[in-house]
Amino acid sequence: MASLPLPRVESLLDYTSFELTVLPYLTQLQWLPDSLREAGSDVHSLRAVYLATNPLVSAIAFSGALAGLLFIAAEINRNYSQIDRFWSILPALYNVHFALWARLSGIQTQTLDTIAVVTVVWSIRLTFNYWRKGGYSIGSEDYRWEVVRSKVNNSFVFMIFNLGFISIAQSLLLLLITTPTYIFVVAAYNQGPETFGLPDLAFSRAAFFFIIIEFFADNQQWKFQSAKKEYQTNARIPEPYKDQFSAEDLERGFVVSGLWSWSRHPNFVAEQAFWLTMYLWSCYRTETYFNWTGLGALGTVAIFQGSVRLTEAITAGKYPEYSDYQARVGRFIPRLSVKAKKTKASKKST
Repeated sequence: MASLPLPRVESLLDYTSFELTVLPYLTQLQWLPDSLREAGSDVHSLRAVYLATNPLVSAIAFSGALAGLLFIAAEINRNYSQIDRFWSILPALYNVHFALWARLSGIQTQTLDTIAVVTVVWSIRLTFNYWRKGGYSIGSEDYRWEVVRSKVNNSFVFMIFNLGFISIAQSLLLLLITTPTYIFVVAAYNQGPETFGLPDLAFSRAAFFFIIIEFFADNQQWKFQSAKKEYQTNARIPEPYKDQFSAEDLERGFVVSGLWSWSRHPNFVAEQAFWLTMYLWSCYRTETYFNWTGLGALGTVAIFQGSVRLTEAITAGKYPEYSDYQARVGRFIPRLSVKAKKTKASKKST
C-alpha cells in the first residue's frame, strides 16, 4: 500500500495516541487553503489534495470553516439555531468522509462501511424529525435561545457566547463524536484486511437498537403534540388519537405515556447511548478502557445535561403538573422503585 498521510504504529495502544496519530498532521492545516486555491475547480487536482490530506485534518478544516460561516449567519439574521440545522447531518457526513477517504486510498474495511451506514440511518431519522417539527422553516429558532438571550441581556457578551459555544464548540463537538471512526481508519491502515467479528456485529446492532428507541420516543412525542395542537383549536380529541389520549392528558400539556412513562427524555437517553456505543466500539477494537476520542461522547453527555436542565426549567414553569412528573419519573434513567404513570385513556382500556 502506498504511503498515506497516516501514521505507521506498532501497537493497538498507539492507535489511540493523540501524539502519534493526530499532532504530526495538524501542520497540514497551514498549507491546505493554498492547495485548495491552486487546485481550483479541477476535479483531479482536488482529489489529489483530498487524498494527500490526513482525513481528520480535512474534517477539522471543514468544521472550522463551517463554524465561521454559521457565526456570521447567526449574527446577521439574529437567529442562533444555525448549527441546529446541521446537528443531524454533520456526524453522518464526517463518518461517510472517513469511509470514502479510506476506500479511495485503498483501505478496505467493513467496519468503516458499517459505521457510515449506521450513522446515515441515524441522520435520516433525526433530520426527518427535525424537519417535521418545522426546524428547516425560514426564521425558525429553538425557543430556548430566547430565554438564554434574556438572561445574558448583553449583546456583546452574547456575541462572544455565540462565537465560542454555539458556533465553534458545537461544530467541533459534532466532529469529535465521530473521531472513534478515525481510530478505525488508523487501525485498518496498519492491520490490513480485518475480520468483522461477532463483537463488531453486536456493537453495530446495539447502535441500531438505540436508533429504534429514538424513533419510537420521537414518534410518541409527535403524536401527542399533534393531538394537543388540534385539541387546543377545537376542544375535541382528534379521531386517530381517541384511544391513546384523554382530554385530561392533552390538557396536562406534556406526554407521560409509552417510553415517556419510564424516562422524561427517552429520546435523549438513546441519543447519548448511541454515541457512547460508537466510542466503546473503538475501545474494544483497540483494547483500551479510555482514549481521547471519548471527549466527543463526554461532551455530548455534558451538553444534554445542560440543555435538559434549561428545558425542564421552562417546562415546569409552563405546566403545573410537571413537577409531579419529575418526582415520579427519572430524567434519563428509569426509577424502578416507582410505578410508571398511566394515562387516563390507558386506565379506561384496562
